[in-house]
Amino acid sequence: MKEQIKDKRKAILEAALKLFTERGFHGTSTAQISKEANVATGTLFNYFPTKEDLINSLYFEVKGNLSHAMGKDLEAKGTFQDKLKRIWSNLIKWGVSNQNEFLFVGQFCSSPYITKFTREEVMKEYVFLHNLVDEGIKTGEIRDFPADLVIAMFYQGSRTIVNFILDSDSSQDQNKVLEDGFQIIWRGLAKE
Repeated sequence: MKEQIKDKRKAILEAALKLFTERGFHGTSTAQISKEANVATGTLFNYFPTKEDLINSLYFEVKGNLSHAMGKDLEAKGTFQDKLKRIWSNLIKWGVSNQNEFLFVGQFCSSPYITKFTREEVMKEYVFLHNLVDEGIKTGEIRDFPADLVIAMFYQGSRTIVNFILDSDSSQDQNKVLEDGFQIIWRGLAKE
């Protein structure tokens, strides 16, 4: 029974992700999501009482997946630059491999439908990144910019690189693009 519940919830979230990225929030009805998920509309409302609840749940889940991907294989002994580069690499690779999720985060990161509560809860998943940036500022490895600004620029830079990779022809060396993108970010942050 629990597996069936998980499967239906997952199907609804996957359908919502697909449709929200294709059609936007207003262009997607709960009936369309139900149909795409192959569940009754009443079933959708059992899991998510409103469309706003659904989009907030989806946002929380996708952003959580992203934070886990970013922190993967983050070694405690590496230099600050090594750690930041690992996070960058993980973020880019996740974005290229999970295009709908990456597009969804980009589309809805400033959406008025994502509640303040959801945003605050999601940010708890990114404490490791805030701590790393604070460490870099404290040790003098990067310039003393506001940590939130550094993280925002880092994320926006990653969006540019993911889009560049996805829009480029297949002859582009993705690892070189990833490295070049990191060097642009690093040179803007590093103390001279």
